[in-house]
Amino acid sequence: MGLLGLGFLSGLRHSFDIDHVAAVSAIASKSSSIRKPSLLGIFWGFGHAIALFCVGLVVLLLKIAIPDKLAFFFEFVVALMLIALGINALFAIKKEKMHIHKHKHGDVEHIHLHSHKSTEHHKHAHADLKKSLVIGLIHGLAGSAALTLLILAGVSSKIVGLAYILLFGAGSILGMMLVSTIISLPFKLIPNKLHFTQRLLRMSTGLTSIMIGLSMVI
Repeated sequence: MGLLGLGFLSGLRHSFDIDHVAAVSAIASKSSSIRKPSLLGIFWGFGHAIALFCVGLVVLLLKIAIPDKLAFFFEFVVALMLIALGINALFAIKKEKMHIHKHKHGDVEHIHLHSHKSTEHHKHAHADLKKSLVIGLIHGLAGSAALTLLILAGVSSKIVGLAYILLFGAGSILGMMLVSTIISLPFKLIPNKLHFTQRLLRMSTGLTSIMIGLSMVI
């Protein structure tokens, strides 16, 4: 029971790793609601748990360790993904930039403010959830999750090992839901009229994601 409790708590703590927080921040910063980022965190956790369960099952059945080269490759993929997410977040900010358009109706000319910000409709929501699931899958194959699998190679009971993986995954799902919800709070609490402040926060999440990705590559 102590080992299983440790699995849940380890999964909860694992979700607060800096690369995980950066990845979810880059996606969650696009939304001004709390519900959607929370769902993104849950889907990230599900993807993470699925990858961990599949690879953990192989480790338990075959009693093999994750090769160092493979672990390094997954870390490299995560780094590239963080850079891409950060760049995408910065481009999303540029899309939302308000600018002036001039129009003529006969001899009358007038101007109006315009933004290319897209509304969060059903299709966009599904795309973000799928993206979060894929990011969770990739993260589940890299970093400390892979190190956790090395511990599983020494577990004598396969049932206990599988239960450990499931509880680790449950902990990571709960943790990522909490992380994404906390991240979304500043964007929800800051009024829409404080457009510059919101843009500054979103820019900081994008730049942070890029810097963390670059540090992992270097």
